[in-house]
Amino acid sequence: MVAHVGTPTPAPVPVDLPANAVELRGLTKIYQPTGKAGPKHALKGLDLAIPRGSLFGLLGPNGAGKSTLINILAGLVNKTGGTATIWGHEVTEHPRRARASIGVVPQELNMDPFFTPREMLELQAGLYGVPKRERRTDELLDAVGLADKADAHARSLSGGMKRRLMVAKAMVHTPPVLILDEPTAGVDVELRRQLWEYVRTLNRAGTTVLLTTHYLKEAEELCDTIAIINHGQVVACEPTATLLRRVDAKAMCFTLERDLTAPPPALEGFSVELPEPRRLVVRYQPSRQRAGAILSALAAAGIGIIDVTTEESDLEDIFLQLTGGAHDNTGVVHAA
Repeated sequence: MVAHVGTPTPAPVPVDLPANAVELRGLTKIYQPTGKAGPKHALKGLDLAIPRGSLFGLLGPNGAGKSTLINILAGLVNKTGGTATIWGHEVTEHPRRARASIGVVPQELNMDPFFTPREMLELQAGLYGVPKRERRTDELLDAVGLADKADAHARSLSGGMKRRLMVAKAMVHTPPVLILDEPTAGVDVELRRQLWEYVRTLNRAGTTVLLTTHYLKEAEELCDTIAIINHGQVVACEPTATLLRRVDAKAMCFTLERDLTAPPPALEGFSVELPEPRRLVVRYQPSRQRAGAILSALAAAGIGIIDVTTEESDLEDIFLQLTGGAHDNTGVVHAA
C-alpha cells in the first residue's frame, strides 16, 4: 500500500518566534556508574543551535552521545550542567512547556498490541491535554496512510505501518519540533520513501525536524544542515553543501583505447593509478588543479579515451575523517 501524504496543519507558534527551535549551551551529562568504574562523560559542554524551520541532521558513531542528547530534550534524562532550550523553553525551568513543544519518534516500536491506531492517537492526545474538539486523529491517520487501519488492532499492522503510526503519535499535539531517532532503521526502501515524503511535507508546513540516522546518504539528501558529534562534543556543524566541500578531492576514471603498462609521464604531478591496462584513475584537488589539465595531458600523450566518469567526496568521507569511524558496504557507519 502506498501511503497518502496529506497536508499537515502548521504547528502553532508564539507571536515572537525563536530564531532557534532548539538551543544547547554547555550541555553536560555525567553518568555515575555503580562499582569501581569511574564517571562517564556522555556530553562534554556541548553547544548546538538548530534553526527554526530547518531539517537538521544529527550524526555520530555509536556511543557519541546522540541518544543522551535526545533523552534530555524529551525529559527522560536529567542533564548534569548547561542549558537545553526547546522553542524558547528551558527543559529544567519550564519542563511542561518544553515537552509540549516536541514530538519524539523513538527507535523502538513501543505500543500496546491490543489498541487500535485510533485509540492510540486519542489516548496520546489526551495525555497532552488536547481537547477533543481540537484533536486531529483522522487527519493524522490519513496523512500517514493508515485511515483504512484506524480500527484494526496494532498487532495486525506490518512493521512499516507501525513505524508510520509512531510518527502520527508524535504529532498529536502539533509540536513545532519533531525528533526522529533512527526512524528508518530496518525498514524497506518503499517505506523509507513514503516516510521521508511525509517528513518533507511537515517541514514545508513549518515543523522543525531533527533527524538522527546511521544512513549517511539519507542525511545528505534530506537535511539542509548537519551536525556531527563524537565523544560527546560537536566536531562539525554546517550547512550540508558547505560540509561536503570540506574534502577537497575528486577522481577521474578513464577507459582507454589501448593498453598501458605504466602511467603516462604527462600526468606527473597528479596521483595516478592503473588498476587495469585500459583503466586509468587520476585523483586531484579541485582547489589546486583543473580537470581540463588532465584531459589536455592525455591528449598531448596521444592516449585515446573511450569513456570517463568522475567520483566526488560524499558525507561518508567527511564523517570518517572527523570521527575515525568504520563502515561496511551497506552504507551504514559504525563506531571504530
